[in-house]
Amino acid sequence: MRRLLPLIGTPGSHPGGRSALTCRFRCGDACFHEVPNTSDNAYVGDVIAGAIGRRSMMRAAAVVTVATATGAAVVGTGAQDARAAQAVEGGAAARTGHTVDKAARGLRFSPVAPNTADAVTVPGGYGQNVVIRWGEPILRGAPAFDPEHQTAKAQAGQFGYNNDFLALLPLPGERGRQLLVANHEYTDEVLMFRGYDPANPTREQVEVAWAAHGLSAVVVEEDRRTGRLTAVTRHALNRRVTATTEFRLTGPAAGSDLLKTSADPTGRKVLGTLNNCSGGTTPWGTTLHGEENFNQYFANASRDTDKRYGLGTGATERKWERFDKRFDVAQEPNESHRFGYVVEFDPYDPSSTPRKHTALGRFKHEAATVRLTDDGRPVVYTGDDERFDYFYKFVGSKRMRHGSSRSVREHNLSLLDEGTLYVARLTGDSPAADIDGSGKLPADGEFDGSGEWIPLVTATARGAVSHVDGMTVEEVLVFTRLAGDKVGATKMDRPEDIQPSPHTGKVYVVLTNNTNRGKAGSAGADEANPRNANKHGHILELTERRGRAEATTFGWSLFLVAGDPADPATYFAGFPKDRVSPISCPDNVAFDPHGNLWISTDGNQLGSHDGLLGVATKGERRGELKQFLTVPTGAETCGPIIQDRRVLVAVQHPGEIDGASVEKPASNWPDGPGKIVRPAVVSVWRTDGCDIGV
Repeated sequence: MRRLLPLIGTPGSHPGGRSALTCRFRCGDACFHEVPNTSDNAYVGDVIAGAIGRRSMMRAAAVVTVATATGAAVVGTGAQDARAAQAVEGGAAARTGHTVDKAARGLRFSPVAPNTADAVTVPGGYGQNVVIRWGEPILRGAPAFDPEHQTAKAQAGQFGYNNDFLALLPLPGERGRQLLVANHEYTDEVLMFRGYDPANPTREQVEVAWAAHGLSAVVVEEDRRTGRLTAVTRHALNRRVTATTEFRLTGPAAGSDLLKTSADPTGRKVLGTLNNCSGGTTPWGTTLHGEENFNQYFANASRDTDKRYGLGTGATERKWERFDKRFDVAQEPNESHRFGYVVEFDPYDPSSTPRKHTALGRFKHEAATVRLTDDGRPVVYTGDDERFDYFYKFVGSKRMRHGSSRSVREHNLSLLDEGTLYVARLTGDSPAADIDGSGKLPADGEFDGSGEWIPLVTATARGAVSHVDGMTVEEVLVFTRLAGDKVGATKMDRPEDIQPSPHTGKVYVVLTNNTNRGKAGSAGADEANPRNANKHGHILELTERRGRAEATTFGWSLFLVAGDPADPATYFAGFPKDRVSPISCPDNVAFDPHGNLWISTDGNQLGSHDGLLGVATKGERRGELKQFLTVPTGAETCGPIIQDRRVLVAVQHPGEIDGASVEKPASNWPDGPGKIVRPAVVSVWRTDGCDIGV
């Protein structure tokens, strides 16, 4: 067996708790490269620092580390894992008074304790099943999965790798069925191919990886008796989109010289989508997908604009540039400009061409979530998942139309091409001298602030105008990070998912972590961030002025500062800290039917596996945080969907631990010993048939 390239460190030693393997294949070791944002813009941490100390002092509550109870239902990975999960059951809930009946509606379950079981662990009284795994055939003619003889042709008809964002859409006329759409963010070649040589991948391996990226649409069917959800193979709506599928560039930058290549002199057609992370659904029945760490796929970059986007100067990890010159910036300098957008996909039309919306800007999009203004115009929130980068809002100028005719659908598919793109600037009200990175109370006793949306570009049917001095419309939309630098946007701690509440209209901005904060040469603590070396992350709550989605100003307040509840720097919206679950590195979020925010984690720094937690956002139990499930060894929790009677999660990169390979797996999930580890989608339900958490 050929030895893999050296891997550095142990699980948890890399930023955000990720393994070296994750850093290599997911984001191209982004945390070990120089921070792309070298501007002197304000840092968001300044806006929060005093809030934690103030609220902690006002509460004067005793702080106790939480160890809560679980019923530990487990996806089949063997008796040993089941015993490990069951070992966390016990009397901790009684010690804390954290009972099921008193919890917020929707959160009435026995919380799962932190654990390291190689399993999906759920509360007692809940069942689960694997809905679909990497490699399962979904298109007509696709063969059964054979990991020892995988081909690109086979993979193009099978469910892709490393499922992330999930959407579950209705299927009128098909009782008990829904349409599942999944992102496939990236590939772990060392966990996919036996004997993989990172220095010399074969063409077949590279082409399999191309086919394993992208999106999948697959119809799923529920068993009303048990709650199981299973894939319907070879349905007419099932579809795969890969790294070689044709896409259409739309919006003001489409056709720009910055987007033209030798293969596409029009600057309007792109092959493929890469590194799709989180996304969103639209009120008009499509799905949105954020192209995130696209930089890692492009070799031999040299320009300052490439550096601002994190492109490397040498060969890439996957060596795709050996097999297609479009991944070599030295040969195709504009190809990388055609990635980093929000993709719109119409899952109800298998013949449709997916679109990349340039009007929403180009950066490492983590998500794209939509709400409507009172008069029916779309507003899209999206974050740039990079240390010290920004978050954005797009306000459309055209109203959504209702109906299902072709003309209505074509109109709605153009809604994200006209409007104004904004970037956020947050303002605090405490003197800089009051902020020392410890989270202690500033002298003014305030814990909130204000913000404004700074316009970058406005596009109309008659044309577009740049609001950034010295940059054209095309430059702003292709080099959006530089535009944010110029207008003084506020630096954030890796903006991930951004979700507006359908119940209150408040907007929740998830900041996963930033271990570089406060280091020499990097921005230090400020009022929007309580801690230097922020390894656990936090969540901000924004309130648009007068509750209007199109507002250009907003208020903000501290909602949650993650970490061990025993840490004085943590904060849970004022809820007693001896009655919450610990949380580290919040990532994707979603709302349940009761208005609770459900948070999936990525890179837990507290010594346990990642998981899914629910937190009340309103009422007397606001801030009550409870863990609902944990995922297997090396895995990340992604794409949560919370319905009345079902929770879905994407279990991404199980077994992604330093030194792991096909020959030496770090996880046996989901199919047990002797089987290749496979990312998969999991469904969870109450075994008594009642609603989740009530």
